[in-house]
Amino acid sequence: MTMTDGSFAREPNKAKACFDSIYTEPDPREYHRVLGGLNYVIPDLAKDIFRQLIAALEQLRGRPIKVLDLGCSYGNNAALIRFPLEFARLQQRYMALQSRDISTSELLSLDHHFFQSWPRQDLTIVGCDVSRPAVAYARAVGLIDDGITQDLEQEPLIQANKNALQGVDLIISTGAIGYVTERTLSRLLRAIGEPAPWLAAFVLRMFPYDTISGVLDEYGHVTEKASGVTFVQRRFQSEQEFLSVLSQLEALGIDSRNKEMDGLLHSELFLSRPPEDCDELPIEGLASVSSGICLPYGPRFRLGDDHIVRLSP
Repeated sequence: MTMTDGSFAREPNKAKACFDSIYTEPDPREYHRVLGGLNYVIPDLAKDIFRQLIAALEQLRGRPIKVLDLGCSYGNNAALIRFPLEFARLQQRYMALQSRDISTSELLSLDHHFFQSWPRQDLTIVGCDVSRPAVAYARAVGLIDDGITQDLEQEPLIQANKNALQGVDLIISTGAIGYVTERTLSRLLRAIGEPAPWLAAFVLRMFPYDTISGVLDEYGHVTEKASGVTFVQRRFQSEQEFLSVLSQLEALGIDSRNKEMDGLLHSELFLSRPPEDCDELPIEGLASVSSGICLPYGPRFRLGDDHIVRLSP
């Protein structure tokens, strides 16, 4: 097949591989088997930026904040934000447990105790995803504090979910944009009310962001894109997906050399917030990226806050 093959979709959602089946399982084992097998790394790349944004908002608001994870699935972003974990470590955990004869209820109990054993940050996280099993699991093991499973592309929020959204300071997403549109975002923002929350979204490059940023414009927000950097999501699942995405990017006039052409899906970071917050806290200082710092290394020198140099593992 070639990129000129007319069978390739020109619509972004049709170009991307479909993983709907992994979100219907009652626990995360299949999710981690499939996406972990494709080197799904975006949660790891996003977590430090989300933590920086949370810290900035805590300082700005002078209190603990409330986060809405849009497209939360089984609570991976929540796990990585709350605890000193990596996605690969979670994947290894579930792969090890998948080989055992463990029921979902037993796994839920194990996960509940596992996550409860870590010191907890004073932070509220609401999960939003159309997958009822995924949201139910994330809530049962304590990764999210509340969950919304309505399809907001098709239906308005019920009152209980409006109540859950009250006081949200930050909306985060590592892959929902494209599947959800301005319809979902508009309903969420109307329910949250004033002040409108910040929105930090990692968006695959084949999904235009104009309509989303346009909705935020109506709330007086400024949308910035982190310049000069992209974030790998995962490997392509198949040659079909690879060529379809390249075709879609070509149709949008996006250069995929040294990025998608090398076999990896890339996303970009968009941050929307009030203009006064942009002036006070520039995006360059909020969302700093240090690639490679989480890789395993041998002993290295560190300079502590006390200005003493130590050799540590």
